[in-house]
Formats: sequence, C-alpha cells, structure tokens
Amino acid sequence: MSGKIERFEDLTCWQSARELVKLVFIHCRKGELSRDWDMRSQLKRAALSSQNNIAEGFCRYYKKEFIRFLDIAQSSAGEIQSMCYNLEDLNYLPVEAIEEIRSKATETRSRTLGLIRYLSTGRKTSDNTPVEQHHNIEHLNPAVAGLRFATHLNTRTSEHLNT
Repeated sequence: MSGKIERFEDLTCWQSARELVKLVFIHCRKGELSRDWDMRSQLKRAALSSQNNIAEGFCRYYKKEFIRFLDIAQSSAGEIQSMCYNLEDLNYLPVEAIEEIRSKATETRSRTLGLIRYLSTGRKTSDNTPVEQHHNIEHLNPAVAGLRFATHLNTRTSEHLNT
C-alpha cells in the first residue's frame, strides 16, 4: 500500500488489529476459555483496545497524540501475546488456535511499531504538527516498515534469548 492515507481503515496495522479482534472473539466461544469469564473478557478488551486505539489516535489532531495512542495499541497486542502463554499453560484452546492468535497479535504489534517508528523518525515535523500534514505518506509502505521492524525485533529477541 502506498499513497495518501485518508482513513484509519487504510492503515495495515488497523487492518491486522481488526483481524485479531475477529480471531479472539471467535476463539473465546470455544473450549475451556468459553467458561472463564475473566480471561475471555481480558482477551477481548485487549484486542479491542489495539484496534480502537489505532483508530482513535489517527483521528487526533497532533502527531504526538497519534503516536501515544499507537503505543497503547501495540502494548495491548503485546498483552495478548503474553496471555497466549496462559491459554497454553491452562490448556484452554488447541495449540493451533493459540498460535493463530499469537501470530496475529505479533503481526499487529509489529505493524503498529513500524508506524510509530516511521512517525517518530521518518519525517522532520514537530510533535505539534496537525495530523493532516503527516498522513500523506506516499513514499512509505507501512506493511514493509512493520515487517522490517518485526525482523529487527525478532533478531533482537533471539539474540537476547541465546545469551
């Protein structure tokens, strides 16, 4: 995707977060997870938080606020990544379902972090620049930026785990 981003729906991180919400809601109806109201509720809230904070940040006037909401969104995706270990440890869902959720949460987080990185360093504008002036990102492919960051993040995580 390249060109002017005119709506939050154009952002690949929001699209990924939307898919994450759908996955979480579908799997919350299954297995032991369907009987644990607290875990189910927290997973759903974290998924919705990721999607909705991307949208809310996009609709804010200042770039600094947009970045702040993106940071909340990526943190919520990270929360889901963490909760996948609980799902696994408690045998709440089949391993394949947990991996599907974990993978989508990782993708969502990586794409969101890629956009944060771009907004933070990619253009020389002040934090008080109106959002309309930083949505014209014709030279950026957010999907590629997110994947590049994900590769960097995975390499860094692997190096950390191997020490």
